[in-house]
Amino acid sequence: MNNPVTVAHREIGSVLADFDRALTEAEAELSYLRDSPEDMATELEHSASLMRWLYDGGWTRHGWSAEVGGSGGSALVRCQILERLALRGYPIPNHLLVLEVVGPAVAKHAPDLAARVLPAALRGEELWSQGFSEPEAGSDLAALRTVAAPDADGTFTVNGQKIWTSYGWRADRMVLLARTGSVTDRHRGLVMLLVDLDAPGVQTRPIALASGRQELAEVFFTDVRVPADRVIGAVGAGWAVAMDLLQYERGSYAWMRMATASSNLARIVTAVADGPQNGAEAVLGSAYLGLAALRARTATTLRRLDAAEVVGAETSIDKLLLSTAEQDVLDAAAQLMAGDFLFGDHSEARRWRDDWWYSRAASIYGGAREIQHGIVADRLLSLPREGGR
Repeated sequence: MNNPVTVAHREIGSVLADFDRALTEAEAELSYLRDSPEDMATELEHSASLMRWLYDGGWTRHGWSAEVGGSGGSALVRCQILERLALRGYPIPNHLLVLEVVGPAVAKHAPDLAARVLPAALRGEELWSQGFSEPEAGSDLAALRTVAAPDADGTFTVNGQKIWTSYGWRADRMVLLARTGSVTDRHRGLVMLLVDLDAPGVQTRPIALASGRQELAEVFFTDVRVPADRVIGAVGAGWAVAMDLLQYERGSYAWMRMATASSNLARIVTAVADGPQNGAEAVLGSAYLGLAALRARTATTLRRLDAAEVVGAETSIDKLLLSTAEQDVLDAAAQLMAGDFLFGDHSEARRWRDDWWYSRAASIYGGAREIQHGIVADRLLSLPREGGR
């Protein structure tokens, strides 16, 4: 009798081999997507093209239900496909960096809504964003002030502001966390909504990164009407939905970032292979070990999520490993490719610098490193609080 685990591994291996073969056969069609576009608009066009190719081939449909345009099975297969995509030199589509975080929460907590809206997002026809951070609510998400006032017919009127929203000024929709009660209610009285960003009363303003790249935005809501059928989960249960969603930010998102960092490390090794680099072995070895730890940890998190387990506070470990690994890899690029890294005027050198600048925020966005250390100390290790409290 075949061991079910062995059979599953064999089937996954067959899918991955098919994907490798399909990617090789599509080399002429897709090779331009490896290039680093000069502007965000072109980058998102490339992302949409790759999304469509992945969807049409069935590759990114693994792990999503048939109701939302998927083919069922395990999301672990999809994650491994994306890792292989990155290791072949292709960028993981920008569309997926948000969709892999917010999509599972929509599918789980609002299946009817997901059936209507997720297929277009999976095909790359729509770009989604995540509306959590605010000027006065960064790592302290419970301090958010954006208000979603319910009307008698179940419609909501949204007023407030979100900031540091990835792709916010080009996104079609936003998964938005808002407050139905008072700010003093903290975790209570919240609601998660799917908001169309072309709705009347929505205004977006791009935020330029240190590199000049306009990837982020602040989004303003002035009397924006959101229908009752756009609620994700239950009214008043927004915090629970947000905590469920954040597991995927530390799972699927961390896996995709790990795959990209692994691809970057391989590129660094290739770039410095022909010339002597004092201390290169130590720098590259340290970066490799950080990535290996991140991969092992994130794989465990993904398996637990795939088994419908609640991971919770333990994902703070994933977040800490992710920020350290990303920064170590890009610091290795800065150190070992110093001349070209600093002064190169070609698109590859500019992208290395862009990625390095972006990595400086890796220990801040999604929950600052200090906050994650506090969560690990308090909730996982049960260490005494500072000041003996």
